[in-house]
Amino acid sequence: MASVVREMTRRLDDEDVAGNLRLSIALVDLIAAALAVRTGQTQALPPETRRRAGLLQVKAFIRQRLADPRLSVADIAAAHHLSVRSLQRLFAAEGETAGGWARRQRLERCRRDLLDPALRDRPAAAIGARWGFIDATHFGRAFRARYGMPPAEFREMNRLR
Repeated sequence: MASVVREMTRRLDDEDVAGNLRLSIALVDLIAAALAVRTGQTQALPPETRRRAGLLQVKAFIRQRLADPRLSVADIAAAHHLSVRSLQRLFAAEGETAGGWARRQRLERCRRDLLDPALRDRPAAAIGARWGFIDATHFGRAFRARYGMPPAEFREMNRLR
């Protein structure tokens, strides 16, 4: 729940009303799920509430381990007592895969670090490695595919602003 609340506080001023609404629904689902577990009433939760709460728990687990280059979909599924197929079904309802979501989160952390003036002296490849991209070429390709340019060029272009 703490990670959802932190995310909500970061996004309070965003104009993404739909995103903020999804976060608030997710928080209510997490609270309901926590209370249901605590009182032994999980069967009383609507299936969609259970699904959303489970997805949020999985996403929080992934966020905590983004820097681990060995993190795999199988590891994520096992940590939540799910089959890989069940894990992928959780994410499919959101229109994505577990691996794709984790990669986007890693790339977003890299983008944020590349914009951070305090990290200006750190090579782009080192920033990629910090967030689980151990192969600099793979990191560069993934970053370019997501943001339209290589990490070093992205950094330089945004440093001038």
